[in-house]
Amino acid sequence: MREAAFVRQNKDKWLNFEKELHNKKLLAPSKISAHYLEITQDLSYAKTFYPQSNTTSYLNELAVKAHQKIYTNKKESGNVFWKFYAKDFPKMFYTHQKQLLISFLIFLIFVSVGIFSAANDAAFVRAILGDAYVNMTLENIEKNDPMAVYKKMGELDMFLGITINNIRVALMAYSLGILAGIGTAYVLMQNAIMLGSFQYFFYANGMLWESARTIWIHGTIEISVIIIAGCAGLVVGKSILFPETYTRLSSFINGVKNGLKIVLSTIPFFIVAGFLEGFVTRRTEMPDWLAIVIISISLFSILFYYVYYPIYLNKVNSHHE
Repeated sequence: MREAAFVRQNKDKWLNFEKELHNKKLLAPSKISAHYLEITQDLSYAKTFYPQSNTTSYLNELAVKAHQKIYTNKKESGNVFWKFYAKDFPKMFYTHQKQLLISFLIFLIFVSVGIFSAANDAAFVRAILGDAYVNMTLENIEKNDPMAVYKKMGELDMFLGITINNIRVALMAYSLGILAGIGTAYVLMQNAIMLGSFQYFFYANGMLWESARTIWIHGTIEISVIIIAGCAGLVVGKSILFPETYTRLSSFINGVKNGLKIVLSTIPFFIVAGFLEGFVTRRTEMPDWLAIVIISISLFSILFYYVYYPIYLNKVNSHHE
């Protein structure tokens, strides 16, 4: 096709698109992308048959403007943090809920192991929790203040220390996923056995309810998010073991990125858990109903954000497609 005929055939389309690009009104990304695809196809044709022409230069400039418009629209679509937590992450996490379930089951199994071991071996609790902690707690029980350990440290120091430590555990569970998920399972096992033996210790001393109503004020979020961090590690492990249609390297890179997004999603929850442990858990005199309300809200928040909301978003998106 002669260049003049090519221009005549597509001129109106190019001019209309150029007008849309200069329009200050925000265009739908899908519309810009569709136009951009057409322009790049025309540019490819022009480069092949009219490489040094003004038409090719014009189309190249138009393609660059379209690319910049797409990028600008992405940047202007709202607060990046809000968009990540409210939309991008939940939609992505929907595809990894199987790993979340596996992480939960691993944790539950080893909590049972911790309970069983503590029930059948009196020395097991001391081996897991340490003699110093066990002796201190027994003394606190005798003083009718079994949860006094949460009152020893300053509120702010405890908040910061606990939050940083919990984030460290989460990062460890995630990063050890590089060992085909085995390292992640080990971190989950450690924390689960400790929890199981810890709760059995209070049960054996007639303090199960007192310990549960106090510890789970912060522990509901803290333990849940450790399980979610375990999910991040299992995502990395799965990407290594089961690359599916990707090359193993590409699958691994995607797994690392998605796992990191999962860990980043947990940080606000860890901050809340640290705040509760530092400032609220120590209020052992609070009525049972208030402790139950805090625990219930914490559990609902976790289940809503990591289970229900991703399913809901993907159903909405599938209906719109």
